[in-house]
Amino acid sequence: MTDFPLGTILGYPRIGRRRELKRAVEAHWGGKIDESELRERAAELRRATRTRLVELGLDEPSAIPESFSFYDQVLDAALAVGALPARFADHREQDGSIGLAAEFAAARGDGENAPLEMTKWFDTNYHYLVPEIGPDTVFAAQPARYADLVAEAAADGVSTRPVVVGPVTLLALAKAADGAAAGFRPLDRLADLLPAYLEILSALRAAGAEWVQLDEPALVSETLEVSPAEVARAVAEAYAVLGAAEDRPQLLVAAPYGAPSVAGWGALVGTPVEAIALDLVRGGVPAAVDGVEEKTIVAGVVDARNIWRGDLDRAWALLEQTSGLKPARVTVGTSNSLQHVPHDVADEPDLDPRLKTWLAFADQKTGEVSVLARGLREGRTAVEHAFTEAAVALADRRSAPGVHDDRVRARTRALAPTDFERGAVEERVSAQRDALALPPLPTTTIGSFPQTGDIRRARAAHDRGELTTPAYEQVLRDEVERVIRLQEELGLDVLVHGEPERNDMVQYFAENLDGFAVTRNGWVQSYGSRATRPSILWGDVSRPAPITVRWATYAQSLTSKPVKGMLTGPVTILAWSFVRDDQPLGETARQVALALRDEIADLEQAGIGIIQVDEPALRELLPLYARARDAYLEWSVGSFRLATASARPATQIHTHLCYSEFGTVLEAISALDADVTSIEAARSRDELFEALAGYERGIGPGVWDIHSPRVPSAAEIGGRIDRAVAAVDVDRVWINPDCGLKTRQYEETVASLANLVAATGEAREALLARA
Repeated sequence: MTDFPLGTILGYPRIGRRRELKRAVEAHWGGKIDESELRERAAELRRATRTRLVELGLDEPSAIPESFSFYDQVLDAALAVGALPARFADHREQDGSIGLAAEFAAARGDGENAPLEMTKWFDTNYHYLVPEIGPDTVFAAQPARYADLVAEAAADGVSTRPVVVGPVTLLALAKAADGAAAGFRPLDRLADLLPAYLEILSALRAAGAEWVQLDEPALVSETLEVSPAEVARAVAEAYAVLGAAEDRPQLLVAAPYGAPSVAGWGALVGTPVEAIALDLVRGGVPAAVDGVEEKTIVAGVVDARNIWRGDLDRAWALLEQTSGLKPARVTVGTSNSLQHVPHDVADEPDLDPRLKTWLAFADQKTGEVSVLARGLREGRTAVEHAFTEAAVALADRRSAPGVHDDRVRARTRALAPTDFERGAVEERVSAQRDALALPPLPTTTIGSFPQTGDIRRARAAHDRGELTTPAYEQVLRDEVERVIRLQEELGLDVLVHGEPERNDMVQYFAENLDGFAVTRNGWVQSYGSRATRPSILWGDVSRPAPITVRWATYAQSLTSKPVKGMLTGPVTILAWSFVRDDQPLGETARQVALALRDEIADLEQAGIGIIQVDEPALRELLPLYARARDAYLEWSVGSFRLATASARPATQIHTHLCYSEFGTVLEAISALDADVTSIEAARSRDELFEALAGYERGIGPGVWDIHSPRVPSAAEIGGRIDRAVAAVDVDRVWINPDCGLKTRQYEETVASLANLVAATGEAREALLARA
């Protein structure tokens, strides 16, 4: 047996510094490279990652986590235990194994077979694929997807620690497969699942793994369908079995994203696992319990959720406090996987040099772990210079110009309750009906249209100075006109301009608001092959000039149909940025909301009668602990209302939400006081319709899952329209896709929208026939 390393991270970004994995995977999907070349490119990326982490100080055996995935870590765990839905059985290899063809089919869909549902990973902006497990799911271990990576690293002379989603979290996140009896829960299959995990552990030991990391974030959440008490009992059962196995590596069980419940912490300590990783940044140091003296505690003192340089003095204090538990050993770790932050601050030539001294991306955070680990090994005096440098940078950040803007703060202090209130709903409905004169079941899209290669090349050429601003803007105007004409030809009722000028729905606003900075290479995986560059919200926020007005008015000048003005809401701007951590989120949200309030006023003045303020992240930021939710909903809902409350009665305010479990926040969605809400439904197997029964605002349940390349038939869309009309008063129902169309291709977009319009036409005829 070997000791756990003194310093480690719980995971590392896997898409590559230049999104190498994304490019390789999408090249494979496009038929440009075969599976062999895809695997070779992935192996090169893994090798580069290992080399870099050794350079950053993770040179002890098992210090480097092997957290690679071609698509998603939850999907990997499901497939490693054989839980491939039956509809994808044809994609299994001849020997029954589950290869990349089956993995990608489950992730993206195949023909008439819908993909696995996708939703948020706890309270992060990462999306995972939801396993489908039923009473008859056959669990059969397929450990090669983990064991082969351990052997690959060993061949290069590097000892890695494979990272696997733990059995309790896998089942707690899963949904009952179609056909399961009422009352069945995937967690009921825990005893049946554990033999597959035992086989995986045995294979990993045979491959040379000395330690295995099993991630159990279910321990910290109160938002799951199973209660914390049930999770605690399941953890006790699972790790009693896994820990008792003789043919296994040593086990590190990680509880990231918060504090485990008291019962869960006690249950885990009571099992025979050798090490426990805790998120001390968000969760703090738990109370001592019997048995902790036999455990190694990996103290997650380096914050892996944001990009701010760490307070090493505070981290050291947490290490000392952890030592007070009297565990067998204390080592240094990150609070969670670094998959939620970009690679390297040094790879950002465009950022202000002063700002860069305040930041720490994945590589810098790994360096912080190495510094603290050296301090444990040699004493703090050996690394005191690093503590001093960090303290100087933190003090400079607090005092820098722009961090505090007296004008912005005076405006938020002057807010009154009436600033958060719109007029009566009945008055608005009447005024909007007269102003818009829309047909029943009005059709629209969420905002963006496909961003073509021509658009991206023009933007890149403009950024490099190779294309003049007038020439670039002509490219954008041509694309807006193309999108407007296409929507008119298809027969949509409420149009959008397609957003060709926006590289990202948050970054576009960040580039036009004071208090933000944007990165060049700060990519973070959102799901699968998709990545975003979260902006950095470092100071007080204000709007120096109108942002969207000229594009909205240009689009409206091309058509007699209403065109929506398109804004990103305050909660989503915060959720999809790296936000300052020196003041409450609610204060920052109000600053952003006031900037959007000014933008709405300018859009109205320019004659835009429908304005959509997207809040896809509303559910995403919902705290994992029930006790914190009321306060969150107060400021998040309040910031949306602050942004929109000054709109005229005849101005129809829309919002959009996607890819989360919305049943728990449906009242909050209503409290937003938007006139129309478009919301994801198709990807989540239409589970939303039951929750919408009796909903009293305009609602557009998504009828087309745009995160899959499938083209839904008119009949499939028509079935969803029927379910929507059955759940909600037909006068309130809108027809739209699940989300924006930026990531789709035009061919599938046109075909899908044509089917959407055709299905809507049939539904309208049916309504007339019943009238």
